Amino acid sequence: MPLPPFKSSTPLSMGVELELQLVSLSDYDLTASSPDLLHLLGRKPFPGNVTPEITESMIEINSDVQHQHDALLAQLELVRDTLVQAGERLNIGICGGGTHPFQKWTERRIYAKPRFKEVSALYGYLAKQFTIFGQHVHIGCASGDDALYLLHALSRYVPHFIALSSSSPFVQANDTLFNSARLNSVFAFPMSGRAPFLLDWASFERDYFAKMEHTGVINSMKDFYWDIRPKPEYGTIELRVCDTPLTVARAAALASYLQALCAYLLERREAAPQEDDYLVYNYNRFQACRFGLDGTLVHPKTYESLSLREDILTTLRKMLPYAAALGGTDGLEHLVAVTHEGSDAHYLRQQFVRSGSAEGMVAAAIARFRAG
Repeated sequence: MPLPPFKSSTPLSMGVELELQLVSLSDYDLTASSPDLLHLLGRKPFPGNVTPEITESMIEINSDVQHQHDALLAQLELVRDTLVQAGERLNIGICGGGTHPFQKWTERRIYAKPRFKEVSALYGYLAKQFTIFGQHVHIGCASGDDALYLLHALSRYVPHFIALSSSSPFVQANDTLFNSARLNSVFAFPMSGRAPFLLDWASFERDYFAKMEHTGVINSMKDFYWDIRPKPEYGTIELRVCDTPLTVARAAALASYLQALCAYLLERREAAPQEDDYLVYNYNRFQACRFGLDGTLVHPKTYESLSLREDILTTLRKMLPYAAALGGTDGLEHLVAVTHEGSDAHYLRQQFVRSGSAEGMVAAAIARFRAG
């Protein structure tokens, strides 16, 4: 399938996708209830969009195109309330978190959709292990060239979003010692990682995508699981590294941070991205996944070692004027609080100790989603 033309969209507009867990309120394990929940939700208009995901124990919600933090948050809260009410009718709890702490991937069922069946046939057991939950943020771009510039300029800040959103410390009933273990599952896919270093859309289309399509390895942009990828049919870039937070408030805050960063980067106030920026990309990504806010970065241009927490705080302060102009100040203030109070991964570990069980931790995540 040829790459569609890059559709110009309103610069710095934003949209959020959240993959959510469907949990039985009887035993707090995942439940294969998405067909029933989607059927119930389809009986009346939904405030946004809700779709199935690869296994029947998860759904994805999408916001409309938004321009300011408050409007985005208001819609996400309305979506959350609608989901919670529907879940109650089916005895289903709904929550965020990048992984379910004790579900067994062997018990998952692939949703009956042609693309999901194709993915399952190609990737085998990895498809069921892809029962993990992420937040994707879209930012509107005026052109494909702007999209590629932002995609690579943002690479230095990818660890910020991993650390601030981290909510997947437990896998298969064990503490992984990672703050975001979810991304280890994504990395198992051959088309994951980062986009090739190309800065103009014509070259990307001609010198990369067309060749990849000719190999037969990929058919569309959906086949790439990159940390950030362009979406030409929407006119956006899509950041894909975030775990699904435990609250929609944090989801909206992360989107506002990305929006402000893109406004700043489009002013070309930093040195242009270079291929060598990726020398430390995987190391910095690992530090954020493993240690979260306590990680250490290597700056891709100066090679200076930096505290991830302090780098985030410094950047948030620098972004405040941009956030203020875009109506996103509350979102950045929320993230400043996260750097001091700890991430959702920290909260989940606290709840595990407090409740004494993984089931109690899931119950706390359900309550946190309902309230926040």
